[in-house]
Amino acid sequence: MKTIFKRPLRAGLFAMSLIVAGLPGQAGAAETSYPLTLQNCGQQITIQKVPSRTVSIGQSTTEILYRLGVADKVVGTALWVGPVLKGYEDVNAKIERLADNDPSFESVVGKKPDIVTVQFQWQVGPEGVVAKPEQFEELGIPVYTSPSDCIGKENSAASDGIRHQVFTMDLVYQEIRDLAKIYNVQDKGEEVVADLKQREAAARAKVASAQGKLSAVFWFSSAKDADPYVAGRNGAPGYIMSALGIKNIIETDDEWPTVGWETIAKANPSMIVAAAMERRRYPLDSAEAKRKFLEKDPVASLMPAVKSGHVFEMDAQAMNPTIRTIEGIEALADAIAAAGLTQ
Repeated sequence: MKTIFKRPLRAGLFAMSLIVAGLPGQAGAAETSYPLTLQNCGQQITIQKVPSRTVSIGQSTTEILYRLGVADKVVGTALWVGPVLKGYEDVNAKIERLADNDPSFESVVGKKPDIVTVQFQWQVGPEGVVAKPEQFEELGIPVYTSPSDCIGKENSAASDGIRHQVFTMDLVYQEIRDLAKIYNVQDKGEEVVADLKQREAAARAKVASAQGKLSAVFWFSSAKDADPYVAGRNGAPGYIMSALGIKNIIETDDEWPTVGWETIAKANPSMIVAAAMERRRYPLDSAEAKRKFLEKDPVASLMPAVKSGHVFEMDAQAMNPTIRTIEGIEALADAIAAAGLTQ
């Protein structure tokens, strides 16, 4: 779903002014007092001063920093699934990418960061493939982890984890506000949150008439000769579906379980939402490969959703608990309306 979102400028600015005006503290948020101590993912972290050398591991956390206007304080990034947030291409091009996927511990430390921001604990966490937080802390480098990957989620059993509590955008808003406080840009943080909330409300209204009539499966990727990785009920896709009144046919707490196409076909979803990404870790990462599979597979090709063309692409980042999740809600609402599924 490569949708261009157009909102009237005057109306958008007016709506934004109303939302921002109603937020507490918008007359001027208090300056951050350093050293700053925060509770983050069950740990207490202390930031001694405004960070000036940040390494950000995870596309969403990096994009939040860009939206907060602190890209000049980022010296390295890693773990990218697709193109950077629109409008930040030039900003991103100036910052060294340590790795498309997993950076080495040495490459991160080599940038001499005064903070490391992390999107997923499977990168930096109890079983982190890059490092454990203690390895950075021993060097005096605090690690801030996205709350959406640790609150209500258990990450020790598998890389994708098990989410025991339903994800909501409140966890992303907490990350935005935490990072805004760390970098002493609280007003900007509230502005970003207000914009995201306004956009979600507009997308919900667009397909309100379809509430309860539709079902879906969100397909992220597939390893070679393996069942597809599809979205469980508690992650970001679950939030997208809930926002638009769509039933998720996959009922499990696993973040991205593998489920056979026979089981999916039996559930007969109204639509298939397929991830589009630049990453090429698995054979069916690309949207084109997914479409070819659906056309040729003896089971999937017979599904009504496939036959009727109700296969919609969505940026893979929107399927993760990120600021892009709002883009996912907008894009799916547009696709449903264009396909006439609101009738």
